[in-house]
Order: sequence, then C-alpha cells, then structure tokens
Amino acid sequence: MTRRPHRLPRWLRRCLVGSGTLLLATGALWLALHYTVGAGAGELPHPLEAWSMRLHGAASFVALFTLGALAAAHVPQGWHTTQRQREPTQRRLGIALCTLGAALAASGYALYYFAPEWLRPGLGIAHASLGGAAALVAAWHARRRGLIWRRKPAFEEREAVMVDSK
Repeated sequence: MTRRPHRLPRWLRRCLVGSGTLLLATGALWLALHYTVGAGAGELPHPLEAWSMRLHGAASFVALFTLGALAAAHVPQGWHTTQRQREPTQRRLGIALCTLGAALAASGYALYYFAPEWLRPGLGIAHASLGGAAALVAAWHARRRGLIWRRKPAFEEREAVMVDSK
C-alpha cells in the first residue's frame, strides 16, 4: 500500500503559495529599493517603496488568514500523522514553520506600530532574514513530502500502475 501525503486543499495551497510569493517579492523589492536608491542609501524614499509596503501589508493579511486555517486543520493532523509514521523531520520542520510564522507576524506588527526609530533598522533586517528563512523552510517542508518538484505520471502510466497493482 502506498502512503498518501497529507495534502492541503487546493484553495488553501493557492492562498499559501500566492501570499507567500507576494510577501517574498514585495519584501525583496522594498529592500532593494530602500538600500540602493531610497531612504536607506541616504536619498529621498523611492516612490515604489510605499507601494511595495502597501502590497506587503495586504499580502500579510491573506497570509495570516491562511496560517490560521493551517493551524486549525493541517498542523494537528500533521502532528498525529508524523507521530504515527515516525517522521520526526517533518514535525521539526512544521514546528520551525509555525515558530517562523509567529516571529514574522510579531516583528511585522512591531515594525508597523511600536518600533522606535533607533530599533527599526535592526528589527527590519531581522524581519527580512526571518522571511527568507521561512521561504526556504517552507520549500523544504513541501519537498520532503513530495508535494512539489515531482513530475506527475501521465494518465496511461497511472492506469498501468493501477492494473499492475491488482
């Protein structure tokens, strides 16, 4: 019997990948603009800096909703599945993703609402580093379960496998 990986519903996977990609792209765009031609380089802020942060904030709302849906369904089921199948690596990656998500939400909230000016540069770099780490760990988590980067067999190949297994 083949073990089927614990897959996310299509809508949740699309929200997660879409918001994650948009967060990574807008964050990288802001960093590039800010530290090369914008306020971080001693110049006036580039006009796209504000727009990239607006998009980043909108994507963060979608990401927070998606993380809430993951926390309610995927995380508990994955916790029990990994315990039953003795896959501690997936559990560790899941814990790392949950921790990174919470740290990103907290640091983003602090940057937007509470951080004094002297703390912003360091907190911003920490937030960007956490975002890059979260993207790498998420890709690793998905790849370890064979959810991405695997070619799906053609219909004829699947049919042949079904006939052979009978």
